[in-house]
Amino acid sequence: MTADDVKFGEILLPGDEETQNRREKSVKAKFWPTFRKAVRHLPFGRDVVAAFYCATDPQTPTRVRGILLAALAYFVMPIDMIPDIFAVVGFSDDVAVLSAALAMIRGHMNERHYEAADKALADRDA
Repeated sequence: MTADDVKFGEILLPGDEETQNRREKSVKAKFWPTFRKAVRHLPFGRDVVAAFYCATDPQTPTRVRGILLAALAYFVMPIDMIPDIFAVVGFSDDVAVLSAALAMIRGHMNERHYEAADKALADRDA
């Protein structure tokens, strides 16, 4: 393999359909419990919830869904580089991964994702 054989962003491709489906199921099952623990440490919680809705939106392009699902899967993983049980510092690696993913796909998150996030956050606060 030469440098010409490598496609731009190849490492971020979503993988095969089975991998993406497995990630989506894992994220859907673990997102809210993890988010509730982390929300007080995340300065961009609304963006994270909007990313969740963008990643689970069938109208979102597959590559974007793959990037978001990978980042959100890292967020909900029980084992990561810095354990989340350490207040503030424990979520710093999660914040870095999510920030990078959000920066890459920001144009694909639209108003309906943010409206769903606002509604979900309002429901969680009640």
